[in-house]
Formats: sequence, structure tokens, C-alpha cells
Amino acid sequence: MSNNHIKRRLPPLGTLTAFEAAAHHQSFSRAAQELHLTHGAISRAVAQIEERIGVDLFVRRNRRVYLTAAGQRLLKTTTEALDALSYTVEEIHRHDSTSPFLTVSCEPSLAMRWLMPRLGEFRAQCPELNIDLRMAGGPIDLLSENCDIAIRRMDFGVHEDYQITTICSELAGPVCTKDYWEKHINQDLNEANWLHSRTRPNAWDDWKTSHGLEKVIPKSEQHFDHFFYTLQAAQDQLGIAIGSTPLVSDDLTMQRLIAPLGMHPTGYNYALLTLDDPNLDPRIAAFSNWLIGAIASSL
Repeated sequence: MSNNHIKRRLPPLGTLTAFEAAAHHQSFSRAAQELHLTHGAISRAVAQIEERIGVDLFVRRNRRVYLTAAGQRLLKTTTEALDALSYTVEEIHRHDSTSPFLTVSCEPSLAMRWLMPRLGEFRAQCPELNIDLRMAGGPIDLLSENCDIAIRRMDFGVHEDYQITTICSELAGPVCTKDYWEKHINQDLNEANWLHSRTRPNAWDDWKTSHGLEKVIPKSEQHFDHFFYTLQAAQDQLGIAIGSTPLVSDDLTMQRLIAPLGMHPTGYNYALLTLDDPNLDPRIAAFSNWLIGAIASSL
């Protein structure tokens, strides 16, 4: 049987919509009300499907209708197919360059500590564009995850099909409160409680190696599941952590944290990942231009 012949046997989409409504309600009248059709239109649509496939979909008794086994099978598949079609159409609309939505995937720590406090600023500049913010880190498949943009720390490989727009270079160094540095550890890292993140487990080792301080050993250590928890712990004077810009830029500016030994390049960049040149989509162009400018002014 050819593919064309299979396609010709499929009932029209409108009849399947009518069938689904009738099957869910177990009533042609209620289906007609939901779809703003007549009872006769629903009945004819169901009859058209039954004639096309040669099987009864409903048992009609005492002015009521009940699904047959075949009807139950068709309902399951029809609902799944219509849901998938509706979702795809919605996603096409959302990711069209004229869509009022822009779906942005951003690393959680960067989103919480830098991006979210500034989204109001972007909204004021582009009130017609709604940001759908999703928090995730590491590699991403923009198509399968239905995202327009990903903001990432580039510590992993990226497929050659992606466009990479560098946002800024990362700087890092030990950060803590001024009181903790002056009173609790007497300006000596050996006396400090070192705060670690399980999402960046090598942060302290990398910093020690880059500064030739491999022999420095902390008085105590504490581990947290996420980087933003570690930075919050430093702000709450639980110890000293390796902080990085732009994540701690606001904390340093507001003096919630200090970087007593300075901030130095890590060799990593933060970047914007897109499938095409950002300038080809006015939504992406507006967001990326604002993002680059906002980060530059905060560093």
C-alpha cells in the first residue's frame, strides 16, 4: 500500500475534531455546544469517519452514545495527534520573528543573581516582547527544547551549527563579606571556612593552581548543591567562596561582598547561543544587544 493511498484514507481534520469532542462528552449535543456546531453536523462528521474506516465508533442507545472498543482506540490516538499538532502550531507562532514571546534558557546562577533583577529594565525598553525564562545549564538542543536563545558559561563543546555571540569574559576570585575577611579569618585563607559548590567542584583548586597556592589548606570546608547557594552562604558570612563575574558584580558594587585578592580571568566566556545570526530575528537582536550592553555596564 502506497503512502499516498494511506493519506487518502485519513478522515478530514474537522471530522476528527468533532469525533474527539463527542467521544469526550459521550454526547453529540454537548460536542455541538463546545464546537458551536449543530447536532446534525457532529453526527455527520462521525458518520463520515465510520464510513471511511468501515467500523462503528459509537453504540447508540436510548438517545445516548457510547464508545466502542475501536472508538476508544481512535480517541486516544486522535487526542494525542491533535495535542501534538496544537503544541507545534503554538511553538511555531512563539518562535516566529513576529511573535511577542522570546524563550530564553539561562544558567540558574546567572539568571537569579544577575539577569532576573534586570528583566524589568529590558521590559521597559521592549514592552511588546515577553521573556519566557527557563533555567538550565550546560549543553542544550535549542530545537528540541523549544528555546530561541541559550545563555551559557562556555565550559563545554558546542555543535558547529550554533552561532556563538560572546557576552563577556569571566573573572573569578575569593569573595566574602568585609567583616568575615577582617574579623573571622584575620586576612588569612588558611583560617577560613571554604565554601564549595557541587556544580563547580574544582573552583578552589583551579584558583589555587593559577595563583601558585597549591599548599594553602582551609581550616574547614562546606559544600552546597548549587553555585548560587554557595554565594549566598558567603554573603551570610558562613565563609569564603570563589565568586565570578558577572554573577557577583552587583554584590561587589553594593559591597555586600568584597574580593580581597582581586578577580582574575578564568579562561571562560559567557555567550549567547542561537541557531542563526542574532541580527536576523529582531526579537533576538533586541535582547542580545540589550544583554551585552547591560553586562558591560555592570562589570
